[in-house]
Amino acid sequence: MAVVQEVKDGKFVESSSASSLANDKTKNKSTLDKDAFLGLLVAQMKYQDPLEPTSNTEFVAQYAQFSSLEQMQNMANTMELTRASSMVGKVVVVNTTDSAGRETQIEGRVDYVTYENGKSYVSIDGGLYSLDDVYAIEDQTYLDAVELAQQLMLAIDKLPSMDNFTLDSAEAVTVLKKIYDQMSDYEKSFVSKDYLEKLNEYVARVEELQEDKDENGTGGSGGDSGDDTEKA
Repeated sequence: MAVVQEVKDGKFVESSSASSLANDKTKNKSTLDKDAFLGLLVAQMKYQDPLEPTSNTEFVAQYAQFSSLEQMQNMANTMELTRASSMVGKVVVVNTTDSAGRETQIEGRVDYVTYENGKSYVSIDGGLYSLDDVYAIEDQTYLDAVELAQQLMLAIDKLPSMDNFTLDSAEAVTVLKKIYDQMSDYEKSFVSKDYLEKLNEYVARVEELQEDKDENGTGGSGGDSGDDTEKA
């Protein structure tokens, strides 16, 4: 279901990737299939010493051993493909090496999975990377929590400095405090302690300025002055 082979102009296109496939495709096929084993078995029977021939029991044992090994390999390949297919739609981190030989990490969502030369590859942003190079799978809940925490901390950074802070920015602080209070404990765990302390300082500053404003507003007198004579 999740394995996709690219089609162009009505033909299957052989997938390629500048990093992951380059090394794999330069290697010769090193595994023996059943036909190759049977060929070796026939050659062994053909050129055996007629005076000391290999017994039929030994040939059968060799064939049974190879068949068991082949089944194990097929099972391993199926499990690998199933594992790769389960990554479709998820965000993963891949360790890779660029053209300069530097090791880097690529993060992206897996678009599809393909299977070539006995190996599984995941497609990320148009490039194919070996399943063996997948370093981590990131849960969407984790990504959403990290993004929310980062946005909150970025908004706190954009607030005026404490020395220049006025009630004009009080609403922004109130909104940020409300957002934080509505976050789950898991989401709050990604907010740095320093930023939380900084937010609480802004909240306390808003309360302080609001109290000063209330006191100044009620302390002044606004009585009429001058004479009460009316001008004709």
